[in-house]
Amino acid sequence: MARIPLNTLPAFRTVAELQNLRAAAEVLHLTHSAVSQQIRQLETTLGFALFERQGRRIVLNAAGATFLCSVQSAMIQLEDGVQLARMASDSVEKKLRISVVPSFAQRWLLPRLERWRERHPDIALEITTSQQIVDLQRDGFHAAVREGMGPWQGVVADRLFDDPMPLIVVGCAVDARRLVGVPPAAFLKEPLLGDRGAWQAWFAAAGLQVPFNTVAEFNDMGLMLQAAEQGLGLTLARELLAADAIRNGKLIRLSPISVAYDTAHAIHLVYRPALRDWPALAALRTWITEELAASRAALLQDASNEQGAGDSQTTYQADT
Repeated sequence: MARIPLNTLPAFRTVAELQNLRAAAEVLHLTHSAVSQQIRQLETTLGFALFERQGRRIVLNAAGATFLCSVQSAMIQLEDGVQLARMASDSVEKKLRISVVPSFAQRWLLPRLERWRERHPDIALEITTSQQIVDLQRDGFHAAVREGMGPWQGVVADRLFDDPMPLIVVGCAVDARRLVGVPPAAFLKEPLLGDRGAWQAWFAAAGLQVPFNTVAEFNDMGLMLQAAEQGLGLTLARELLAADAIRNGKLIRLSPISVAYDTAHAIHLVYRPALRDWPALAALRTWITEELAASRAALLQDASNEQGAGDSQTTYQADT
């Protein structure tokens, strides 16, 4: 068989993904006829058709679908190779592009970025927040911080934080201090923020099954914690994300009762396999692992301090 014309493969992949010659031509910045010619050249070289024409659409046949899998894999490897070569070049600025869930970025990562800069002044971080799972290859990210169970296809996932991250009740440190140590039933008279199912689980852990309503729900825990800091109500928050604000005196924990909820997942750092040994990524893995270990130790110390304080005063305990 004749050697495959490599210049036709980008056109083949784009046409296969878009199923439209004209749309593919626009993406590739080529004319419609140029794309058609490249597809014909590839099919002639291979000796069999890759597409079926259905009106204005052009659809992969069985042979084309099989060939596309190999082409996509080969082109991803080639693109990774080009990126790694660019990273290895001394003339290129070291920059890590990472995607992070908003709540983790706002409540945990940002307060620690100064320590990253002090430790790695030569590696810039470009942080994009998103609640969606981004495609690292397609969207040009080196890594992502994800919360979930995984697995995620096509990436390496390093589990960073295994703690179940229980939900605790917090409120504005100024307005809600009067509620420290009160029976959980007293919270029913307060404006409650957040997911109703989470509150149901918490009240059940406190031995209460009563009707109630929440006044506002949020799709991001960072925003919800900000609302609580401004005195808009009480909320259930992941301990890891609320800890800094509690230590800084913006929030106060109102009850020793905590509850595990199905939205609390482990934290992972995910990245493409080809980048595993890239020094900048290795530096990020080491730094974020150490910082999370320090956070875990601080949470354990906080729990020990709370236990010590509880030994000297009467505090409501849930029936378990």
